[in-house]
Amino acid sequence: MRLLETADRHRFPRMTTAELRESFLITDLFRPGSLDLVYTDQDRAVIGSAVPLATPLTLPTDDALKADYFTERRELGVLNIGGPGTVTVGDSAYSLAPLDALYIGRGNPSVSYASQNPAHPAEFYLLSYPSHAAWPTQLIRSALQPATQLGSAETANQRAITRLIHLGGVRSSQLVMGFTQLAPGSVWNTMPPHTHMRRSEVYLYFHLPAGERVLHLMGPASETRHLVVADKQVILSPGWSIHAGSGTASYSFSWGMGGENQAYDDMDKLAIADLL
Repeated sequence: MRLLETADRHRFPRMTTAELRESFLITDLFRPGSLDLVYTDQDRAVIGSAVPLATPLTLPTDDALKADYFTERRELGVLNIGGPGTVTVGDSAYSLAPLDALYIGRGNPSVSYASQNPAHPAEFYLLSYPSHAAWPTQLIRSALQPATQLGSAETANQRAITRLIHLGGVRSSQLVMGFTQLAPGSVWNTMPPHTHMRRSEVYLYFHLPAGERVLHLMGPASETRHLVVADKQVILSPGWSIHAGSGTASYSFSWGMGGENQAYDDMDKLAIADLL
């Protein structure tokens, strides 16, 4: 597990592109046959991936957590963006189809990941936060979750939002998680923009064609910057930063939050005309 320390809003305006990418962007996840974890100072989130091939991968602990096992004091959300796979928690095995998810509550010493077909492996995205209570582990079939339709073709932001872990569904201590799918021809996400100092947010961009990119906007409304993001890369958004983007093609992204509350609509909204 490596440590990623993000910059504060005072250093942010003076940073070069390379410094911004080093501080806010994770580019080295989803390596075949590997389980990778990144510990960040943003609400103590752990972000990772597991891409098992012929051999299952076991979720390790790390000295950074000072815990006997990973979920001793943590909860974990798992989203499968690859082929069919299985997550085993203790003695229980959960089969995850593409875009299915699993919530793993605190207090589960044994977690492992496997692919049903190593030639078309599962690609498990992992997002974890500290947890104050032991909520039950639950499988989430994305196809059975209601999707909220937002935006329009005229503004190039027609999209479907699927909530996976939230107050009105599968419960957690602080993790809120879901994904957004843009319609063909739509490229904008999270516009008009907003911030929420009470929660940091994490975006995983996926289902983006290999040669395409998303121009992700971040920063205070009066001092925005952009980062060029490729498929299966993760960007961190502190509470003081907007988080929006426009792609050169349609794409999907997983959003996850942890912090002061779990209210999905707790946003400090901004007008597009306020952005500089």
